Amino acid sequence: MANWDHIVEALVVGTGGGGMTAALVAKQAGLDVLLVEKSEYYGGSTALSGGGLWVPNNYLLQRDGLEDSPEKARTYLQHTVGKRTSQALQDAYIENAPEMVKYLVGNSRVRFHRSKGYADYYAERPGGMADGRAIEGSPFNGAKLGEDFKQMRPTGLKIPAGMAFTASEYNKIGMIIPTWAGKWMALKIGVRTLFNMLMGIKLLALGQALVARLRLSLKDENIPIWLNTPLTDIVMENDVCVGVVVEKDGRPFRIRATKGVVLAAGGFDHNQTMREKYQKAPVHHEWSSGNPANTGDAIQLGMKIGAKTDLLDDAWWGPSSMTPDGSVMFHVGERSHPGGIIVNAAGKRFTNESASYVDVVHAMYEKHSAEVPHVPATFIMDNRSRNTYMFGSLFPMQPIPEEYFTSGYFKRGDTIEELAQQCGIDPKALAETIVRFNRFARNGVDEDFHRGDGAYDRYYGDPTVKPNPCLAPLETPPFYAVTMVAGDLGTKGGLVMDEHARVLREDGSFIPGLYVAGNSSASVMGNSYPGAGSTIGPAMTFGYIAAKDIAGGKIRPVGKLP
Repeated sequence: MANWDHIVEALVVGTGGGGMTAALVAKQAGLDVLLVEKSEYYGGSTALSGGGLWVPNNYLLQRDGLEDSPEKARTYLQHTVGKRTSQALQDAYIENAPEMVKYLVGNSRVRFHRSKGYADYYAERPGGMADGRAIEGSPFNGAKLGEDFKQMRPTGLKIPAGMAFTASEYNKIGMIIPTWAGKWMALKIGVRTLFNMLMGIKLLALGQALVARLRLSLKDENIPIWLNTPLTDIVMENDVCVGVVVEKDGRPFRIRATKGVVLAAGGFDHNQTMREKYQKAPVHHEWSSGNPANTGDAIQLGMKIGAKTDLLDDAWWGPSSMTPDGSVMFHVGERSHPGGIIVNAAGKRFTNESASYVDVVHAMYEKHSAEVPHVPATFIMDNRSRNTYMFGSLFPMQPIPEEYFTSGYFKRGDTIEELAQQCGIDPKALAETIVRFNRFARNGVDEDFHRGDGAYDRYYGDPTVKPNPCLAPLETPPFYAVTMVAGDLGTKGGLVMDEHARVLREDGSFIPGLYVAGNSSASVMGNSYPGAGSTIGPAMTFGYIAAKDIAGGKIRPVGKLP
C-alpha cells in the first residue's frame, strides 16, 4: 500500500451528526480533513431524526436557571445505564457533551434551543429532570445551502411545502383540538408557512435543520465531502490504522490518513443478515427508520481487524407501523394520548404504553413467545381519540384514506368484538381488557402498568383530561386498530471505544489511528435511553472527542456565544 491515491491528516467516514462534527472540529484545529459518504446524500440518520441531543448541564439549562451538574447527571446515568458501560465512558460524555455544544455554537452556524418541558425518560429516578436535558437544532433556511440543499438526505415525510416545526411545536400541534395552546401553535405555523412560501424560504427543522447548519459550517471551512464513496477496507500497518480503501468512480481508491480515521458510518439498520444473526426474532430491516444506506460496513471491517464489539443485540427501538406506501411511521406521542392501548396477540395489555419507546419494544421482545406473540402488537383506539389527537401524519378529524382500510393498515369495527375478529384476536379477551382498562381510566390510576405516573408519560398526554392526562376510556365507536412492529431509529451496537473515542481490541488495548462515533460504536447509553437525543448527542460528542484526540487536544477556543 505504498502508493496512495490521496493523502490527508484526518479522514472521516460518514456524514451524519457525528461525522460532520468530527470533521469540523478537526479542520478548525488546523488539520487537512476529508469526509467520505457511501450514499448519494449527506446527513445520515441525523437528517431523518428529530434533531434532538440529550446534553446534561448544557449552557441553555444554565441560562434558564435550571439546576444541573456533572454529579447529578452521573447519578442519573448510574440509575439508568448503570454498569452496562464503563464509568470512564459515561464520564467522558458528561464532561464533553456540554463542551461540544458550546464549541459548535461559538465556532459554527450551529444553533440550539431547549426542548422545554421534554422530561428525561426516567425523570423520577435519582438525578432525573422533569424539565429535561434535551436540546434541538434551531430552524434554518435551507436556501442558504444553494445547490448543496439538493444533496441532503430527504426525510420522506409528507409535509406541505414550506411547513416546518420543532419537536416542541409538534407536541403542541398534537393538542390542537383540546387546548388553546395547540390552536395558537397551529395558527402560528400556518402564518409562518405562508410567509416562507411568499419569501422563498426553505425552512428546515428537526434533524434537517441540524444537518443543514453543520453542512454550511463545513462549507465555510472548505471541507470536502465525497459522496457515492463507500468504505471497502481499513488499512493496517504494524497494528496501526494508516488509512482506508474506498470505492470512487467505480474503482478502489486508497486514502492515507496520517493522523487518524474516524468511523461514523452508522449502524447495521438495513443489513438483514446481521440483524438475524445478532438480534431476537422476529426482526426485519424494513421496520427501521434508520438511514437506508446503513448496512454495517464499518462495523464489519472493524471486526475484521480484531475490534471488540458490544450491544449488537440492541437498537434504538420504538413501536412503528408500516404505512400502505411501505414507509415506516415511528410512533412517539400517540401512545400517551388518552383513549388508546397496545395489546398482544391474546388481546392483553403487557406494558405502560406511554413509556419510553425503547422500553415498549423491550417489553415486546421480553414477553414474546410462539404461543402469545407480542411482535407485532396491536394499537387500538376509539373514535373520540381518533378525532381528538394526531395519529402518525393524520390530523384530528381528518378523514382516514380509504387505502388505509383496503390495504389492511387500519382496521375498523363498530364494536370491540368486531374489531377483535378483524385483528385475529379473541373477542372475549379483548373485551375484558377494555373493560378493565376503562375502569382504570375513569379512576385515573393504571393499576397494572402505572401509565401516566411519570413526567415523560405526561409530556405527550392531554392536559385537559383529569385526573390522568394519559388515560381515557375506549367507549366511542367505531374502534380502530393498527399493527405495531418492533421498529427502531437505528441499531445501537458496534465497535467498543474508550473515553477518547479510540476503537478497542478484544484485549482492551486501543487500535492506534482508529476512532469511532455514533451508531458505528457500542453506545455509551448501554441498553437504556436516558432522554430525547441520546443517539445524536453521543454521536456528536464522541465525534468531537475523536477530533480533539487526533488534534492532540489543541482545538480552536470557544468563541462568543450568541
